[in-house]
Amino acid sequence: MPIINFTLNNLPQYNTHSTFDFEAKFLLSTLLITCLLLLGFYMIKRTSCRVYLIDFACYKPPDTQKCTKEYMIKKARHSGYFSEPILDFMKKVFGKSGLGDSTYLSEVYLKQVTDFCMKESRREMEMSVFGSIDTLLEKTGVRCEDIGILVVNCCIYNTMPSLSSMIVNKYKLKDGIISYNLVGMGCSAGLMAIGLAEQLLQVRANQDSYALVMSAESITENCYLGDDRSKFLTNCLFRVGGAAILLSNRRSDRRTCKYELLHTVHTNEAHSDLSYNCIIQEEDSAGRIGITVTKNLFKAASTVVTSNVTALGNLILPPSEKLTYLANSVARKLRPTANIRPYVPNYSRAVEHFLPHVGGKPVLDELQKNLGFDEVAMEASRMTLYRFGNTSSSSVWYELAYSEAKGRVKKGDRVWQMAFGSGFKCSSVVWRARRTVDYDEVNPWTGEIDGFPVHVDYDDGPLPFFESK
Repeated sequence: MPIINFTLNNLPQYNTHSTFDFEAKFLLSTLLITCLLLLGFYMIKRTSCRVYLIDFACYKPPDTQKCTKEYMIKKARHSGYFSEPILDFMKKVFGKSGLGDSTYLSEVYLKQVTDFCMKESRREMEMSVFGSIDTLLEKTGVRCEDIGILVVNCCIYNTMPSLSSMIVNKYKLKDGIISYNLVGMGCSAGLMAIGLAEQLLQVRANQDSYALVMSAESITENCYLGDDRSKFLTNCLFRVGGAAILLSNRRSDRRTCKYELLHTVHTNEAHSDLSYNCIIQEEDSAGRIGITVTKNLFKAASTVVTSNVTALGNLILPPSEKLTYLANSVARKLRPTANIRPYVPNYSRAVEHFLPHVGGKPVLDELQKNLGFDEVAMEASRMTLYRFGNTSSSSVWYELAYSEAKGRVKKGDRVWQMAFGSGFKCSSVVWRARRTVDYDEVNPWTGEIDGFPVHVDYDDGPLPFFESK
């Protein structure tokens, strides 16, 4: 059998160099095209999921509804519902609350005969809700038929048809609108509504949509007509107010909107009996319904705020603050007997504007102390409490309106809104200003902002909180 001399010289000759170049170029081109397609898909998906705040509007009642603290005490005495000890308690609360003499009551409080009926409650809600939305629609020029999502929150007022249905009927919103009505969720519900609207807009990322969020409260239905101090406290602090907010997932709104939504963090401690019962609606010994505020409020608030702030800190704190916090935690664990004080991160390095819910002066004092913000950072909250009182879930929008009216919101600024309420719950929302906010003639502070800040005289001592008897 002949032997075949199988050597390289016997193999067919190919241009291996040119073949390699062709294959390499083909692979590189394919890889490049794939990367570009993936990058384009990612950018389109990421952009479409962004949520923008087009604008917002806060309700400003007519001057005829302004009410001084002295008038409130006089009116309460004249009503015949309250004893002298509870009126003395009311006076003490006013001295420590941080409220001024230009806050607003609903119309029923100003009548000769006060009748806290369903008709009066509806009247209050129609004025604040429709007043806010009318202003917002006028500011933005958005057509009602373009609104695809509606989220309404009001803790106390729960009627049938619901507030959301009332709005749909008033503005003839389209029959396919996604509508939610949140009740019984306390002062944190306004920012929870923002979180819900964000998720709904992201689900509809392939559909350009506007979401209308309406935050309000009813003090007419919230009025307590008894002598239990822990229930009477809400009569002293809550006032008329409301805010309408327009959100969008439309990429075309990116250049013209006011803010871009960065983060939403929601914390709920209702699993704790102490937190659950610290603010609760119940009857007193005479069967009269009211909102009980107990002495455990500050403890419950501290727990839920700490949890919320910790979660948010992981998202917004700069690396230097995170490393310092970590080093402090490690040192405390390694040397438990050294009495090393816990490090509280400097949150003023993470945001330019801090706007916490105006629950009352003692609450703002505790937040300032624990988070390390200076008086300038707390100015918007304290002045909102002084001028408008506690307007429940809408208060954080009056605070943002204050910062805008002062000309302090610049392009790129980060705004942190925080609200907390019954449950006990805490919500934080962080925005980035897409542009410097210009003068707005329909801002609720317009015409009087130059008079702020004002010096507020407080009575010494903590605000009285008492357990229900």
